[in-house]
Amino acid sequence: MSYQVFARKYRPKTFADVLGQEHVVRTLRNAIAQDRLAHAYLFVGPRGTGKTSTARIFAKALNCPNGPSIEFDPEDPICKEIAEGNSLDVMEIDGASNNSVDEVRNLRESVKYAPSKCRYKIYYIDEVHMLSTAAFNALLKTLEEPPPHVKFIFATTEANKILPTIISRCQRFDLRRIPLTIIAKHLLHIADLEGVDLDEKAAFAIGKGADGGMRDAQSMLDQLVAFCGNQIREADVLEIFGFTSVQTVSQMAQHILESDTVGALHLVHETSEAGKDLGKLLGDLIQHFRTLLVSQADPAAGAEDLEPEIAAQVSDQSQMASTEQLLRVVDGLAEVDARMRWATNKRLHFELGVIQAVQNYNEVSLSDVIAALDGSGTVSLPKPAPRPAPAPRPALAPAPAVAMERPAAVLEAPVPAPAPEPVATPAPAPAPEPTPAPEAEVEPEEIPEPEPEPAPAPARVPVLTRPAAPPPPPPAEPTLLPDVTLEELWPALIKIVHKRRALIASWVELGTVLSMARGTVKVGFPESESHAKDSLNRDNQRTFLEGIASELLGTPVKIELIIDPNLRPPPVTEFHFDLDDHAAAKPAPVPVAEKPVVKPAAEPAPAPSKPATAEPAAPDATASAEEVSAEFQNDPLIKSAVEKFKLKLAARS
Repeated sequence: MSYQVFARKYRPKTFADVLGQEHVVRTLRNAIAQDRLAHAYLFVGPRGTGKTSTARIFAKALNCPNGPSIEFDPEDPICKEIAEGNSLDVMEIDGASNNSVDEVRNLRESVKYAPSKCRYKIYYIDEVHMLSTAAFNALLKTLEEPPPHVKFIFATTEANKILPTIISRCQRFDLRRIPLTIIAKHLLHIADLEGVDLDEKAAFAIGKGADGGMRDAQSMLDQLVAFCGNQIREADVLEIFGFTSVQTVSQMAQHILESDTVGALHLVHETSEAGKDLGKLLGDLIQHFRTLLVSQADPAAGAEDLEPEIAAQVSDQSQMASTEQLLRVVDGLAEVDARMRWATNKRLHFELGVIQAVQNYNEVSLSDVIAALDGSGTVSLPKPAPRPAPAPRPALAPAPAVAMERPAAVLEAPVPAPAPEPVATPAPAPAPEPTPAPEAEVEPEEIPEPEPEPAPAPARVPVLTRPAAPPPPPPAEPTLLPDVTLEELWPALIKIVHKRRALIASWVELGTVLSMARGTVKVGFPESESHAKDSLNRDNQRTFLEGIASELLGTPVKIELIIDPNLRPPPVTEFHFDLDDHAAAKPAPVPVAEKPVVKPAAEPAPAPSKPATAEPAAPDATASAEEVSAEFQNDPLIKSAVEKFKLKLAARS
């Protein structure tokens, strides 16, 4: 007997031999057991996933001697004829070469005849999507109401090319890609039967290259046996098929996550010099980052089709970056993949993509800045301001140097101990303030005193603590907590918001406290200010406001922001136009006859005159301003601006 390749020799013969398609096998077995057999079936799936093998097994179960039966003998003569494609009652038709209307007409004529030996006459059409539209239409009536002894089984890799009228007449089964672990285990089983020493890593490498197709994996194993003999290692698989090892892909991802651009470029150079396909390496790298994303969401799903060693690396790498960082890296690599498909110099684009991936990984996004600000609670930018104060010390005279050292000592004192400030404020010392001489004399005496921090100069402390007002407010706020009432809550909260997060203060000022019950403060906003309510209702902003309210009231508080139609909107913004200036400019031409150069002096002219002359000028200016404002308001552009921004025009007095 001639040599038979592994793909045919180890083709599934029973339902138990079908791997990775449990949902299809279970449905067909139940249909046979319950005698619920349809007249047409459609198997859809990628290449090498078992469409033809499942169709033949189903035909054996229907036409076996005791059929229809789930348990049948694959060595039965009828079953062997079906498996070899020699049965007269099970006809396998290639849709690619028999796609004309005439072929379908011949099929319709043969359907009328009863089977010769079997119970059912089964028509199996492979690649049915290759049939022409006319052939599909000719098959519709027969497919909808075939004779009771006829069964149709269709198989295709592109179900989108089949007419919907055909699909609606069939029971559709979608065969999935076979998982990597199942393929690797089956290859190891075949190697044991054939007496081949197949390494486990080599089996996983073959399974990964097969991309979910069992037939492809068996054909690759057959080729490896012819090349390597009875001993196959992972290096042999990578050398023959040009694959990149999983360790190399994981190492490339590790370089990117560690921002090691040099190591990543060196790895690209080694891969390119070894003659590997850089496009395949890039695809594997994108798939690896996809695995990291899945591992962050579900660690069990992320390590499903991975070797134990690689699964441990994926688990560690998924903790090195956030989801947003990984998404940025994947988007950048996907753009490089699209460019590499049409580029002649693939290595150049790959290296640029690796450099860009490192930059995208280290890029600071706006959400990171917001999260950092929310975590600190205050903006730290003003804090470095007092630090440059010691710089001018050597450049100034001795007396000013002492004055500069004094604020530095005062700024350092309130940070660790804010208590001296309220003690210093009530101290009355009005006399030394207006007299500069005693101040200069007292300052040298007070230089050693700040070290033990007794604060002996109460008169100077309040003056010097005013520039240092920003640092003390946070520790001073909790002292007012127990005394804050519900009416004072919102104004006090607005003051704190101005100090901690001034950007949202304008939104907070638009709110009004409506009620407080069961630890919930209801804050209302006018209907016209819904944007402020929506902006403050975000999780980070609302949590910030709830934290301040809890500090003020001394108890945990929840803030509920609502729109209250009873609240009046804030006053509209008034735009002041220099209408009086234009009005004053019109009566100016009266004295032009005397001195044309005195035009700019026409405005101060009424000032030296008597009040009696100024009084008639005022009503004239008002009247002219009203006329100008009427003309100004009738302008279409001004009208649209007033309506859009809800403005109120007013002349300056």
